[in-house]
Amino acid sequence: MSKSLIIVESPAKARTLQRYLGKSFTVKASVGHICDLPVKTLGVDVEHDFQPKYVTIRGKSKIISELRGAAQKADQIYLAPDPDREGEAIAWHIASTIEAEKKPVHRVLFHELTKKAILAAIKNATDIDQHKFEAQQARRILDRLVGYQISPLLWDKVRRGLSAGRVQSVAVRMVCERELEIANFKSMEYWSITAELQQEITPSFFAQLEQINGRKLTNKKDNRIADEAAAQKIVDDLKKCAFKIDKVAKKKTKRNPSPPFITSSLQIEANRKLRFSAKKTMMLAQRLYEGIAIGDDGPTGLITYMRTDSTRINDEALAEVRDYIQRSYGDKFLPAKPNIYRTKKSAQDAHEAIRPTDVGKTPESLAQHLEKDMLALYTLIWKRFVASQMAPAVYDQTSVTIQAGEYGFKAVGSIMRFLGFMTLYVESSGDESQISHQSDQEKDVILPDLKEGQRVELLKLDPKQHFTQPPPRYTEATLVKALEENGVGRPSTYATILSTIQEKEYVRLDQRKFYPTDLGTLVNDLLVRHFPAIMNIEFTASMEQNLDRIEEGVIDWIKILHEFYGPFREALDQAKDNMKAVKRTAVPTDIKCTACGGKMVIKWGRKGEFLACENYPECKNTQDFKKDDEGNVVPLEKEEPLPSGEMCEKCGKPLVYKNGRFGKFLACSGYPECKHIPAEKTGVKCPEEGCSGELIKKISKKGKIFYSCSNYPKCRFAIWDKPINQPCPDCQSPYLLEKENKKIGLHLKCPNENCGYIMRLIGKDGEE
Repeated sequence: MSKSLIIVESPAKARTLQRYLGKSFTVKASVGHICDLPVKTLGVDVEHDFQPKYVTIRGKSKIISELRGAAQKADQIYLAPDPDREGEAIAWHIASTIEAEKKPVHRVLFHELTKKAILAAIKNATDIDQHKFEAQQARRILDRLVGYQISPLLWDKVRRGLSAGRVQSVAVRMVCERELEIANFKSMEYWSITAELQQEITPSFFAQLEQINGRKLTNKKDNRIADEAAAQKIVDDLKKCAFKIDKVAKKKTKRNPSPPFITSSLQIEANRKLRFSAKKTMMLAQRLYEGIAIGDDGPTGLITYMRTDSTRINDEALAEVRDYIQRSYGDKFLPAKPNIYRTKKSAQDAHEAIRPTDVGKTPESLAQHLEKDMLALYTLIWKRFVASQMAPAVYDQTSVTIQAGEYGFKAVGSIMRFLGFMTLYVESSGDESQISHQSDQEKDVILPDLKEGQRVELLKLDPKQHFTQPPPRYTEATLVKALEENGVGRPSTYATILSTIQEKEYVRLDQRKFYPTDLGTLVNDLLVRHFPAIMNIEFTASMEQNLDRIEEGVIDWIKILHEFYGPFREALDQAKDNMKAVKRTAVPTDIKCTACGGKMVIKWGRKGEFLACENYPECKNTQDFKKDDEGNVVPLEKEEPLPSGEMCEKCGKPLVYKNGRFGKFLACSGYPECKHIPAEKTGVKCPEEGCSGELIKKISKKGKIFYSCSNYPKCRFAIWDKPINQPCPDCQSPYLLEKENKKIGLHLKCPNENCGYIMRLIGKDGEE
């Protein structure tokens, strides 16, 4: 009997496949990439057409040996990493490594993990797509050239450990430039005037002043009611005017549903409605795609592949959802023809939109099988998909214009006639949208039956003061949207970009809004000045288009790299000579040192600029400062600790947040009388037999985080990796370990060395 080998990336995906394929197939997992560029050297021969020097990833030798052994026993080999560029590269490296030249090797693409889709994909297996591999390879080399050659420059000029990335640095620039827009914004006052009106015995209604002498009012400088005096003058004029209905327009309006999710819209909507980070959204979506245990059925793939920018839905899935809508909601909720959504030109149409693999698996039916957050995300995907194929909402809209002398008012009312898709799902419309968001079109605003040419009585005038607002800071949702609209990055990279710029301390997320750090602002200024092309949004977008052209076979990848590297190399050489060495500069001030009487100078440190005594090292006095509106340096007194709202379990005094050498920490406000620092709990019980302790977070003398038993010193159990209170699905270990490296990315691993369970949480396709 012939035996086939299938190699996938993820052990979870392997278990799902094995369940469907049975004993005639052996399914193995590569656990991400097996080969990559070396960690400690550039690994790219820039003198010989940028040939990469791939090496085996540390720790992957055992996996490669297992794959080779399985390949020797198989009659046919199917390479089935994820159906994207990164997956194509993994497949290419596996094919080049497992030494199976004499056996048929196929490439198979699993867009969803259901039995029917899996068997169809195997039947339609093809060869490795060389162009797609070359597109990934070109991207990898581009990121390596930028990351490994600009980063050492930043180490020398600013501080060690900094990094630059071809895409991440552009994202930081967007955040920095938005902050600059906000800082430079000059708010302007403007006024609005609302009139309460009534026609004979009908109910009163409200209308907004919209025009003066035919000129439309706005909050712009030349078309606004500028101040209270101007508003009061208009009010006084209006009290003398006769109000008359000028025009009444009634029309039936439809609101169409939103298309099914693509990667960016899923991240945006999950952030707005569920408050999930892009990283968390992709982690949960990956698990839903790879398979979740459903009762006795074993692992089942619940959604299609989650890295896509296409809104396409296959005919079979369309037929299934239309049948579901008809059975569950009735004929009036089903359009005569399927709703077809236009995919943008730059989309890679190889994948479908993100949808449930079986629309019959409703969120209610899966509630007992899915964790809370996973159920919330599945519900979002399921509702969005079903709603996308439902009938539009229908409402009557009435628009009334009223004339009062030289002034024109407008009133708009609407009455919902048919909810249509809104019965099930309404897309959020802004950053502050809640799960229960309700748009204006969902609210019935009823106007009385008004007649054209008839007078209306003025009951009240309400002038209100307003001020123009600066552009809002980016949230995760709006930054993903901006990256997508500007063509920066691809669907597979958005979550990684947002995580990286925070981990590198270039931006911080505070109350769901991005702020650039002092470090981020400094590095951005240096990079924009010395690498204007790399930091240019249009240039970055054009490079993404070039990668698409490589994948399409339209252009050679080596040509693209040559065109990029010449100007980049020249800019790099100039920056080495001309970039300001920030860490070696000291800007003098007139501020006296409180310790020795010397002058303070502005220096750059790990957390940004600070004041230091010019007499260092004899005097080591330092002080924080801020700049006032005129740019003057103002020394700051020692910062007061921030309240936490919690109480100390030792003495009963409030716990406060303090800043220490290793960052912010929670401590008792009664210090030094009470030196209690509460431990950060993990919820994981100590694995030592007979111990009743819990694993808690601690920091070593060198500042490294580790986790040890709360019963120390009685119990000395300790580990470096963060324990996660989640059992291993293979060996039932009571907890997993959270790990991260450049090759696999963020992942969970079983602590049992004999188990080997690994689940990737976030993409392996990030930048250097």
